[in-house]
Amino acid sequence: VQLQACGGALVQAGGSLRLSCRASGRIFTINTMGWYRQVQGKERELVATMTMNEITKYSDSVKSRFTISGDSAKNTVYLQMNSLKPEDTAVYFCNADVNVIDSYHADTLSYHSENFWGNGTQVTVSS
Repeated sequence: VQLQACGGALVQAGGSLRLSCRASGRIFTINTMGWYRQVQGKERELVATMTMNEITKYSDSVKSRFTISGDSAKNTVYLQMNSLKPEDTAVYFCNADVNVIDSYHADTLSYHSENFWGNGTQVTVSS
């Protein structure tokens, strides 16, 4: 399973960006997809996650400014970021908890759950 994230850019404070992340590979179902961010020298932190039942979770620092959404048919998750602040500057990583297909034989599907990280996409907010 691969996660491909894109959408990062340089933007002025107060501006908006939309990140997207598409999962591909031997996917049976996706349990959770989400976004984390990391500033150099600091730990990676949760930004927002969404379950397959569309239950969302946000960090307090982005609540009311960022919105996570998904397209299950495309195995894609989006992060709409509004009212960006310089402190939002970070590398944003996509994460997914996936039920990966092991085999399918005689109408029997076997799978296992595994967690994946995508490539990072740089978001820079200038003041």
